[in-house]
Amino acid sequence: MIQISKLSKSYAHQEILSDISFTIHKGEKIGLIGRNGHGKTTLIRLLTGIESPDSGNILFPKDYKISYLKQELNFTEDTILNEVLSAMPDNESKEIWKAEKLLFGLDFSEDLLFQPPKVLSGGWMNRLNLAKVLISNADMLLLDEPTNHLDIVTLHWLIDFLKSWRKELIIISHDKSFINAVTNHTLAIHRKKIKKMKGSVEKMYEQITLEEEVHEKTRLNNEKKRQSMEDFIDRFRANSNMSGRVQSRIKSLKKQENIKQLEKIHNLEFKFNFQPFEYKNIGKVTDLTFGYDDTLLIKDLSFEIEKGDKIAIIGKNGKGKSTLLKLLAGHLQPISGAIKLHPKLLSGYYGQLGELELHSGNTIEEEILLSMKSGDKKIARSLAGIMQFEGPLALKKIHVLSGGEKSSCPPSETYSYTSSMFIFR
Repeated sequence: MIQISKLSKSYAHQEILSDISFTIHKGEKIGLIGRNGHGKTTLIRLLTGIESPDSGNILFPKDYKISYLKQELNFTEDTILNEVLSAMPDNESKEIWKAEKLLFGLDFSEDLLFQPPKVLSGGWMNRLNLAKVLISNADMLLLDEPTNHLDIVTLHWLIDFLKSWRKELIIISHDKSFINAVTNHTLAIHRKKIKKMKGSVEKMYEQITLEEEVHEKTRLNNEKKRQSMEDFIDRFRANSNMSGRVQSRIKSLKKQENIKQLEKIHNLEFKFNFQPFEYKNIGKVTDLTFGYDDTLLIKDLSFEIEKGDKIAIIGKNGKGKSTLLKLLAGHLQPISGAIKLHPKLLSGYYGQLGELELHSGNTIEEEILLSMKSGDKKIARSLAGIMQFEGPLALKKIHVLSGGEKSSCPPSETYSYTSSMFIFR
């Protein structure tokens, strides 16, 4: 059993966690949810000891081992296989088959196992990082967005792996279906407090909504009673015949609990600058072929796009999904074949930006301005507000943002361009 007691943490006078307490029991698999920047990663870093709380304490069983999937990448071995072997317990380090089985499950090819980690792309480095965590034989796994850069096949493999995990597990993920598939408890950080319950993410949100509705009804009833007593006191204060009843109400007022109105939480609300398109035929792809060097990713692909179509492109990593989107957006040119989009079509492409493409020294406002054509600060502030960075929050530096907050910054270009067809990676 792990006992977290009265834990608090602040950064630069901004309180993130306030006096939180909860318990993690043996075998519990927990989905950690909450808004971006509200303390999910902070809690994980406190549990791992990377950071220390301002107050409170965390009690672990003796010799308890935690393995944490960090966003930072640090590889030191000469091959990918040896990198994974280095994360295994000493008494298992010679059982190479375990490392190979795990890497194959994460879709590494046999040839790739003997290559140095530096040959990997960022997405595959994240997979290697995940492999090291999964093979560590820890008592608890702490996984921060483990599904990033995973294709559908590998995602299902990871779900099966975590379902079979018999020890403790805490996951941060924006994918509710993934959390529900592998966890049996939900832990929510809400209004700087913590709430834990058995069940799904949806069940947790339903409970939070219900509790806040009860809080507001109770507050309004209290306000109504308070106002009634204050009116009575003001009306009969000077009436000596009513002095006893007046004093009784004054005492009741002093005893009455002052229930504060909950601070409004702004939800993410936005509208795309969508330009209606009057024509049925959006575009046509004919015998499209594209590749890099001697490797063809797309060969003789043909399809049509019609008004109202909403298309998902699925497949394994490295098989051409992103390449196809870049071809449709005009960022790449085909080797052969043709892409013919309607001449009056306005299309907007949003390519997924990694943290390394954000400028850490910029503010959120400055980062948004970089993606805009107009350079209008008022529009940039408005877009920042849409992404829940209202007022002075728009002046926060990129380097102080959580991973989830950073991922909210790049889409500003999508909001600011007028389009009839959106292409999302």
